[in-house]
Amino acid sequence: MREQAGDGVGTADQRRDQMLRAALDMIQERGFPETRIADVAERAGTSPALVIYYFKTKDQLLTEAFRYSEDHWYAAGTRRMAAIPTAAGRLEELVAMSCLPEADAEPRTSWVLWLDLWAQAARNEAVASVRQKSDERWRETICSLVLEGQEAGEFGPVEPADFADSLSAMMDGLAVQIALDDPSVDAGRAFELSMRFVSGQLGFTWTRRPRSLADPRSLARGQLARGQLAER
Repeated sequence: MREQAGDGVGTADQRRDQMLRAALDMIQERGFPETRIADVAERAGTSPALVIYYFKTKDQLLTEAFRYSEDHWYAAGTRRMAAIPTAAGRLEELVAMSCLPEADAEPRTSWVLWLDLWAQAARNEAVASVRQKSDERWRETICSLVLEGQEAGEFGPVEPADFADSLSAMMDGLAVQIALDDPSVDAGRAFELSMRFVSGQLGFTWTRRPRSLADPRSLARGQLARGQLAER
C-alpha cells in the first residue's frame, strides 16, 4: 500500500500521529492484550490495512506508541524545566512530573501503559529493548541533574549513578501502587515520599508547595524534561 498521490510528508506524519494517539487511548482503556489493530483503526478513523502498513505488527505499534509518548514528554518537559533556575528545583519538577497527574497532558498517557510495557518486555525481545533504553535514558537524566547540583554546590557528595538507580527503582515501585489505585499510596503521597528521599540523600531542605491534583488515572510519566538533559 502506498500513500495516495498528493499526500505530503506532513499529511503522512499527521496520520501516523493519529494512529499512535489512538493506540495509546486503546491500550490504556483495554490493556495491550485486548487491543486489536481494528480497534486502533476505528479510533483513528482509518482502516486496519493502513495501520498495518505503518506499524507492521501490534508489538511494533506498542513500542512506537510508547516512544511517541516519551518524545512528547521530553519536549514538554524541556520547556518547563528551562524556566527553573536551580538543580534542586528542576529535580523536584522531574519528580512531580513523574508522580503527579497532568490534567492537560498531550498525548494523555498513564502509568498503566508502563504496566503493559513491563509485562510484554518479560517475553518479547523487541519490547524489552525499548524498555531498557527508556530506563537508561531516565537514569542518565537523574545523573545529569545530580551532577549539575553538585557543581553548583546545591547537593552533597553522593555517587550520581547509585542515586539514580535507587530513585528510579523507588519511583517505579510507587508507580505500580498509583496505577493500581492503591488507597494508601496515591499520587500525592508518592510525590512526598520521593521528595523526602531525594532531599535526604542529596542534603538539601525541601518544603512541599501546594500542587493541584487531577484524576490519578490520568497520571503521566510522559511530560518530563528528560530529553535535553540526557543528551548532554
